[in-house]
Amino acid sequence: MKVLVPVKRVIDYNVKARVKPDQTGVDLANVKMSMNPFCEIAVEEAVRLKEKGIATEVVAVSIGPAQAQETIRTALAIGADRGILIQSDTDVEPLEVAKLLKAVVEEEKPDLVLMGKQAIDGDNNAVGQMLAALLDWPQATFASKVEVEGDKVKVTREVDGGLQTLELDLPAVITADLRLNEPRYASLPNIMKAKKKELAVKAVADYGVDLTGHLKVLKVTEPPKRVAGVKVEDAAALVAKLTTEAGVI
Repeated sequence: MKVLVPVKRVIDYNVKARVKPDQTGVDLANVKMSMNPFCEIAVEEAVRLKEKGIATEVVAVSIGPAQAQETIRTALAIGADRGILIQSDTDVEPLEVAKLLKAVVEEEKPDLVLMGKQAIDGDNNAVGQMLAALLDWPQATFASKVEVEGDKVKVTREVDGGLQTLELDLPAVITADLRLNEPRYASLPNIMKAKKKELAVKAVADYGVDLTGHLKVLKVTEPPKRVAGVKVEDAAALVAKLTTEAGVI
């Protein structure tokens, strides 16, 4: 079974994002970048499937600038077998990402696409669902447990009412949630081995996808600073403030 894992290069989750002075976007100059945490969880799960003897090959694919090769190398160090970079210096919209991944799926013919539920930069939570729709494949989002049994996969996902278990026919698209697993740290020997693994660099034009885009960012601003709270004497004063000042009652 071949598993395809899309990975994205984003600002490291430990770094505080800064908005550009002209409010046209987030300032990426001299900022530490790393693999999107949810993508890392997806890579770990795919590697675990390989270690169990279920998956035979794990392919990591990324769409982004040349520096995204580092992100793919991280996936290779965790345990992926080879990587594909579709090089693009423009910010690719979710639908365009889904179309590019669809082209990769048609070329690679994986049995399972395992990806993060969302990226921490755009927070769109859209590519997995769009990809499943374009492929006309079954999908399971927000997976907290994945069990492959023959030509079916059982996915436990977290919903408002508790846990929901779905059974899908392969091939399928699964998006990983935070509690699916805890990614391993890549060891130094594996980091060195990753440098020798295959990494193919391709152009967007190779897949015939138009990156014209349909979305326009009007303005990016920082969230408002939180104001200090106040203490009230009793419940009656609290209700009064919620009614007259907050207007929530």
